[in-house]
Amino acid sequence: MARRVVAVVSDSYDLFHAIDELWGRQLRDRVVASGGTLVIRPDSGDPVTIVCESLERLMARFGHSTNSNGYRMLPSYVRLMQGDGVSPGAIARILEAMAARGLSAENVAFGMGGELLQNVDRDTLKFAMKASAIEIGGHWSDVYRDPVTDVGKRSKRGRLALVRNDAWRTVPAESVDPRDNALRTVFRDGRLLIDETFDTVRARVHAN
Repeated sequence: MARRVVAVVSDSYDLFHAIDELWGRQLRDRVVASGGTLVIRPDSGDPVTIVCESLERLMARFGHSTNSNGYRMLPSYVRLMQGDGVSPGAIARILEAMAARGLSAENVAFGMGGELLQNVDRDTLKFAMKASAIEIGGHWSDVYRDPVTDVGKRSKRGRLALVRNDAWRTVPAESVDPRDNALRTVFRDGRLLIDETFDTVRARVHAN
């Protein structure tokens, strides 16, 4: 039977705390006994530095073996995947740094997104859609990302409103009159509430 694999982005707040304390201490025994492979996914910071340090921190928590070529290998139940800032050149630099530190290439997998499209991606204009709040039992809590390895990826938190003064701005919902909030509910509980054509959207853009 094929080994089960689950990949988890682990840098929403503090990648190294997640490796050292969450995966490597609090959840370590469950990872070891899972019968599958946990793939830790960093998603911010300098890829060369992050990959090497993350692998060595994982080895400090989970141990390692040495393969026939003399390179260090993590146990089969934990691996690393780097997808942020990855290009053919970045892969070469990461693998060179790993080799210099005696880390086997078998420890890591690579993903590549915007680099396949001339590096024009969501980071070009620093734009990404993310959850910012969650309601549980009638109480709202903030949801946000604030990775210690890249403050530029900090996301907005809390319930938000969209208003226009000199330009469109996203602000805390409680700071404005609800009538001035341009946000509309498009999806709710799996239902499409507003269905507009692309021509309608284009016309609105040109009008503004």
